[in-house]
Amino acid sequence: MVSVLVWQRLKGKKMSEAEKYRAQMKAVQAAHQEKQKELRDPEKGLVLVHTGDGKGKSSSAFGVITRALGWKQRVGVVQFVKGKWITGEKQFFDRLGGVDWHMMGEGFTWDSQDRARDIAAAEAALTQARQMMESGEYDLIVLDEINISLRYDQIAVEPVIAALEARSPKTGVILTGRNAPQEIVDYADLVTVMEEVKHPYKAGIKAQRGVDF
Repeated sequence: MVSVLVWQRLKGKKMSEAEKYRAQMKAVQAAHQEKQKELRDPEKGLVLVHTGDGKGKSSSAFGVITRALGWKQRVGVVQFVKGKWITGEKQFFDRLGGVDWHMMGEGFTWDSQDRARDIAAAEAALTQARQMMESGEYDLIVLDEINISLRYDQIAVEPVIAALEARSPKTGVILTGRNAPQEIVDYADLVTVMEEVKHPYKAGIKAQRGVDF
């Protein structure tokens, strides 16, 4: 309220552009500080969903991993689709340490072409993920491309939500992959939808090392 009154008084006299900007930013700062007072700590790890048709879902999750590692938190990754891919992120985190990485997938469905094997791999990945989430040993776990396994009915939504419910209070989880089911979206604390505006693949450009993998 004080900042609003100050702003109103300042409007009554001629101000320089610098003074106008300073007064405006003070009002914004005061509103931000008031909002911060209303926020609470949930005292539990959050559930984040990165979905949508655009690029950057897994990349964003790996960025969050670096942030967690910066705070000396323990991180785990379970990859539901990517099998034996050699990727820059995997090589980097292997050299850095601090990330327990489980590549459980058999590749994309058009690679394996074996539904029974894909289902078995997805179920094994979910079992591994649940054990990690329940253990209380991790601050952050990334379930990479789990939404793809859900999309192709390799695993059901219900056991995924049950696994999230069973997680240790300290453990945050990120679920990546396009076409996140509505039940997962509704359950999550934060949902980001990546929108594709333009993609080099459609211009005939193949995936680039260091950018795409």
